[in-house]
Amino acid sequence: MIRLSQAVIVEGKYDKIRLSSLLDTLILTTDGFGIFKDKEKQRLLQRLARERGLVVLTDSDAAGFVIRNFLNGIVPPEYVTHVYIPDVFGKERRKDAPSKEGKLGVEGMRTDALLEALRKAGLTAEQTPQQPRRAITKTDLYLDGLSGGPDSAEKRRRLLFALDLPARMSANAMLETLNTFLTYAQYRAAVEKLNAEERQ
Repeated sequence: MIRLSQAVIVEGKYDKIRLSSLLDTLILTTDGFGIFKDKEKQRLLQRLARERGLVVLTDSDAAGFVIRNFLNGIVPPEYVTHVYIPDVFGKERRKDAPSKEGKLGVEGMRTDALLEALRKAGLTAEQTPQQPRRAITKTDLYLDGLSGGPDSAEKRRRLLFALDLPARMSANAMLETLNTFLTYAQYRAAVEKLNAEERQ
């Protein structure tokens, strides 16, 4: 498992599942061309890029390069590392037919090919050591009323708004994102501030 400080952006959920077995980092999806209209996700990617760097890993077909070029236009290049998978022709197991261009995407790449693509881009486990820290957990969200309660969705929305993060996140997506941007102490301070505002 390669631990990266940078966040990774891929096209779809199957790409994310594939990389989750290789990379210890935040992995987000563009939802195909959905990123073109999703202003909240665009802002999130811009913030991630500034604060920790962004790795772009799309398929090697035409659609993948359209998405890659779009991301190049919204994120300054100095914050981006591009990883390119090789052209390998074939069909993903879950699909009935090959893609339009007949190339395997990220989800269909062999592990050694993905690791080699990461290595060529200069991404290694040793490059980005991280100090262990107290993570924000699902239990924290529950105890703080951010999940599992009748008003949890609204409380999550207010917290995300206060943190300048997309408001439509589920509890799980929020947990992953909070652990990317905040220490546990910063999370506690944000929750206490929210609670104080509610009491006023």
